[in-house]
Amino acid sequence: MSGFITGEARTHATLFPEKLDDYISADNATRVIDLFIDGIDLSATGFKTLAAATGRPGYHPETLLKLYVYGYLNRVQSSRRLEREAGRNVELMWLLKRLAPDFKTIADFRKKNTKAIRLVCREFVIICRKLKLFSEAFVAIDGSKFKAVNNRDRNYTQAKLKRRLELIDESIARYLGQITSADRLDDSVAKGKTERLENKIEKLKKEIGRLNIIEVQLQASPDKQISLTDPDARSMISAGNGMVGYNVQTVVDTKHHLIVAHEVTNVGNDRAQLANMARQAKAALDVDALTAVADRDYYSGQEIKSCGEANIEVYLPKSETSGNQAKGLFGKRDFIYKPEDDEYECPALVSGQSSALIHWKKAKSYGVIGLLPVLSAP
Repeated sequence: MSGFITGEARTHATLFPEKLDDYISADNATRVIDLFIDGIDLSATGFKTLAAATGRPGYHPETLLKLYVYGYLNRVQSSRRLEREAGRNVELMWLLKRLAPDFKTIADFRKKNTKAIRLVCREFVIICRKLKLFSEAFVAIDGSKFKAVNNRDRNYTQAKLKRRLELIDESIARYLGQITSADRLDDSVAKGKTERLENKIEKLKKEIGRLNIIEVQLQASPDKQISLTDPDARSMISAGNGMVGYNVQTVVDTKHHLIVAHEVTNVGNDRAQLANMARQAKAALDVDALTAVADRDYYSGQEIKSCGEANIEVYLPKSETSGNQAKGLFGKRDFIYKPEDDEYECPALVSGQSSALIHWKKAKSYGVIGLLPVLSAP
């Protein structure tokens, strides 16, 4: 291998081994995690910091929290993957002081300390606020769909349950027809085939009984939906496809892209989340006024009004709820408003297709300012 950079022989021993600290650079994010968590009063946030008087000693919550935060920053969410990384990742060896918790310990820590972990997120926002990273009070709001550990076949709605019962009825009718046809065969052949078909029918009848029980539970559910594996998960549309999961709402600072507030919901759309998330961000930033941007999925007159009442200025495109353009007709944005005449000019007039002019007059007879369409010749 002449002419190339060569490494050291694996069998050679060194007299003075290198320190583990030498592998972690001064500007490594792992050092930030270590300093941040060391500076938090974990007992005040809800973590159990006193060891039990009896039994085998456990891991300090500080150690597990560092592992959890490191996994979040490096997109390692699985408890089994975190267990493997703790045993081979040099950064984690340094951060955890060569401790390697098993996956069950990691999973239980995350499950039992959800509220405390949220308070740690709040502490992070407070530190960023003290460092004046949120001085502009300008945030962006968006939602992301996260798949739950719940198969679509284990999620039931009224339509899905009805369709499944219909398919079972069709299968039973088909098997009964095959039994009738088998009766015309030889006795030895007919008997075996009939028994197999009757066993299938019996299994389908048991499935009907199970689905009837689920239907009773479905009627008692507030949103008429049930997930058997993950009860809180709900069916929702993501990227044009159906999935069973959660809708995670996140508010991010537009300058440094730091998460200001977040919330997990099982509502499949973002329509009613604008005011809620904006108010959470305002409270987290501790400001008198806030500016927020969002996409058209958040457009709602009531939500925008609620934001205005809370001194939150929002910018978002108006959603197109009319299906006229899909049908080849004109949409509302195609009409040009003429303030001097208090009227809208029909796009057909501009294109020479028609001489009609649509006048929109204020309808005062309703007690509110409304819009009354009147067709008249120019």
